[in-house]
Amino acid sequence: MRAFLTGGTGFIGSHAAVALLEAGHEVALYDNLCNSSASVVTAIQAITGKAPIFTKGDVRDAARLSTALDAFEPDVVMHFAGLKAVGESVRKPLEYYDNNVGGALSLLKAMQKTRLKRLIFSSSATVYGPECTPPCREDMPIGHASSPYGETKIQVESILEDLCRSDPEWSIVSLRYFNPIGAHESGLIGEDPCGIPSNLVPCIAQVALGKRPVLTVFGDDYPTPDGTAIRD
Repeated sequence: MRAFLTGGTGFIGSHAAVALLEAGHEVALYDNLCNSSASVVTAIQAITGKAPIFTKGDVRDAARLSTALDAFEPDVVMHFAGLKAVGESVRKPLEYYDNNVGGALSLLKAMQKTRLKRLIFSSSATVYGPECTPPCREDMPIGHASSPYGETKIQVESILEDLCRSDPEWSIVSLRYFNPIGAHESGLIGEDPCGIPSNLVPCIAQVALGKRPVLTVFGDDYPTPDGTAIRD
C-alpha cells in the first residue's frame, strides 16, 4: 500500500509513518513544518531503515499538493495536518478555520482530481462537546464545540459525511483522539512542538528536561483530593 500523510512530520503523523514503513508499506510525507522539523524525516529513516518521500508544502497550496499526489499515486491519504491549540484557536479563530477547514477542502478537491477516495482524518474527541459524560462512545452524537479548534473538527467531519452521502465510492474514517501522548522507544521522535507548547504533556516533559522552570496548574477548587484538575 502507498500512504500519503499530510502533517507527516508532526507528532501523530511521524509515529504513523514509522508503523506503516515497518509494516512494509510505502510512505510519502507532506508538511509545511510550521510546528515540526525536517529532522523528523531523518529520524524516521533511522528507526525503520527506510526513507519516506518528503515534500515541504501547505495543504492549502492546491497546486503543490496536487503535484505531490500525482507524483506519488497513493492508495490512501491520512490527513494529520492542522493547527491544534485550543487556547490559540480562541485568540486566532480565522487562522484556525482557514488552516483546518480550508486545508481539508483543498485536500479533498485535490484527491477528487486524482480519483483518490480513501481517507483517514485526524479528528478529535472534542467533537463530543462538554455535554458528553465519560466514557464517550463512538456512536454518541456530535455535541457543541467549546472552542474554534473543536468547531473546525466538527465542520470537517460534517463535510466528510456529506461527501460520502453524495458519492458512496468514498471510504473515510475519522479518528477522534483524546490525549495522545508518548514517544517512540528510540527517543528519536515524540511530541516536540516548536516554541512554547500548548498541550499538557509537552509542558511536563520540558519541565523535567529543565527547559521550563515550573508547571503551572490553574485552579485549586476542583472536586478532587487535592483540589487540582484531572484530565480525561
